[in-house]
Amino acid sequence: MKVAILEDLKEVALELCELLDSTPGMTCTQVYFNAEDAMHFLPQQPADVLLVDIGLPRASGIEAIENLSETCPGMQFCMFTVYEDDDKIFQSLKAGARGYILKGSPPQKIVDALLELHAGGSPMSPSIARRVLEELQRHVPTAAAEVLPLNAREKELLTMLSQGMLYKEIASQMETTIGTVKQSIHRIYGKLQVTNRTEAINKLKR
Repeated sequence: MKVAILEDLKEVALELCELLDSTPGMTCTQVYFNAEDAMHFLPQQPADVLLVDIGLPRASGIEAIENLSETCPGMQFCMFTVYEDDDKIFQSLKAGARGYILKGSPPQKIVDALLELHAGGSPMSPSIARRVLEELQRHVPTAAAEVLPLNAREKELLTMLSQGMLYKEIASQMETTIGTVKQSIHRIYGKLQVTNRTEAINKLKR
């Protein structure tokens, strides 16, 4: 696996490069200290994975991913950053990052994350994965109950019908005639735009 690094702190970049080169099946092919160089040179010799810092001197790591996603469509991106705020996380994912690892992660965790990403996964530090899930859960739409166009008495009649009560039992319960019950049921069918008891009861349950 060929890995390129985009990191403005030279010590961090060189440590990462040494880590990758010492890992069997993995090699650090390029190191960039700013987004501009990465965007200019990587399209000429793309890596399999680009390990990206967000906070860079001029253009950010997020901007670099947005650009390189178009010029290097086969390359995958993993953020490697100190930022844990929701805005940076979702900007990165929206730009095209498929992994998000925090600086300070143990060396083996970094290696495992790159291997997982290369294999088709989406590695994230636990705290980042938790934030992503919480944000998604906040935006899951809840199904709204259908408002039936029936008055209280019609709803009561339909409820008794759904309980399997006979017309004469409903008539007795509602102190009316069987004929009135039948007329009311047909009126309910019309309001609900259904043709039979089963369809009407299904709408009530929904």
